Amino acid sequence: MAEFTLELNDDQKQVRDWLHGFAKDVIRPAAAEWDEREETPWPVIQEAAKVGIYSLDFYAQQFFDPTGLGIPVAMEELFWGDAGIALSIVGTGLAAVGVLANGTEEQIGTWIPQMYGTPEDVKVAAFCSSEPDAGSDVASMRTRAVYDEAKDEWVLDGTKTWATNGGIAGVHVVVAVVDPELGSKGHASFIVPPGTPGLSQGQKFKKHGIRASHTAEVVLEGVRVPGSCLLGGKDKLDERLARAREKARKGGERVKNAAMATFEASRPAVGAMAVGTARAAYEVALDYATTRHQFGRPIIDNQGVAFQLADMRTRIDAARLLVWRASWMATAGKPFTSAEGSMSKLYASETARDVTAQAIQILGGNGYTREYPVERMHRDAAIYTIFEGTSEIQRLVIARTLSGVPIR
Repeated sequence: MAEFTLELNDDQKQVRDWLHGFAKDVIRPAAAEWDEREETPWPVIQEAAKVGIYSLDFYAQQFFDPTGLGIPVAMEELFWGDAGIALSIVGTGLAAVGVLANGTEEQIGTWIPQMYGTPEDVKVAAFCSSEPDAGSDVASMRTRAVYDEAKDEWVLDGTKTWATNGGIAGVHVVVAVVDPELGSKGHASFIVPPGTPGLSQGQKFKKHGIRASHTAEVVLEGVRVPGSCLLGGKDKLDERLARAREKARKGGERVKNAAMATFEASRPAVGAMAVGTARAAYEVALDYATTRHQFGRPIIDNQGVAFQLADMRTRIDAARLLVWRASWMATAGKPFTSAEGSMSKLYASETARDVTAQAIQILGGNGYTREYPVERMHRDAAIYTIFEGTSEIQRLVIARTLSGVPIR
């Protein structure tokens, strides 16, 4: 287990600087165009694949960094470039984390490489959990998976929504109900291989922000997948369901479901994304405040502006510290006894929302136009307080963890 440190080692600094260069030279120049087009930036993803950023090897190296800081450092730099394009580059990672968190070694080795494809033929993957009537309320999930023992196949039916890369992905990871009586404890995750009949894209959403990232419904109608596509395998599922039923009878402790395992693993990474967006907006505002003159002097000479910038930078650094702590704890195998993962996501996401709004205020009328990037950054930042658990859900998780009371 690596000791916690705030000093990046030479390898980490090299990766950080490399990613920063890619974000500055490739992502940022393309950001406004793909935001306007509201399309997946395939050329940028391919460029990321060619240099090794969009690849299983790169994310594996960051994921298995013994300090836990590989992923948050990478996320911050890419999202500093642009949130929409960066999410198109890293969106496959949520599906990959779903397989890593719940799959067998064979499943990990089989499916994760297919999620990325090759630099010549890039692919994306999708993690499908939310539903029209079951977003934060995962216990209300209606997508069903029924086991056909005669054919050793699972049959999936339902509709997923808010799926990043939904419908355009090769590999879809779908969370479905296998035992309705157990509520959220009766869920399991399934791989839906490329080209499986019955899976189709539903509505594609036109969004307020992160427009370069594809978000859509995924419709499953009699989708049949082999038994080997149940993440973790049937024996493990049967054991988990048996434990859940026994604990339900005894009123015992909560058993985590597949979707929650994925979200818990990814929340600090989302916090790092938010830190990157907040830092980008802060830097634009700082540069503007030092070069924009009013009444014969730079506007940063006014306390009203200078104090805002001081608060912005303080919040950004505090958010990064919470993200790094949670990331290190997760890698070190330390439990989130105070919901540290949710703390990092909550604080960082609200920091991004508030800092980008302050950046617009500092730029004044210019900040409200698309001639400056803070307008786009503010639209992008809104998603951090919503996806992978809203701020309200994060506060609920934190309060329940601290109190031990099932607060509603």
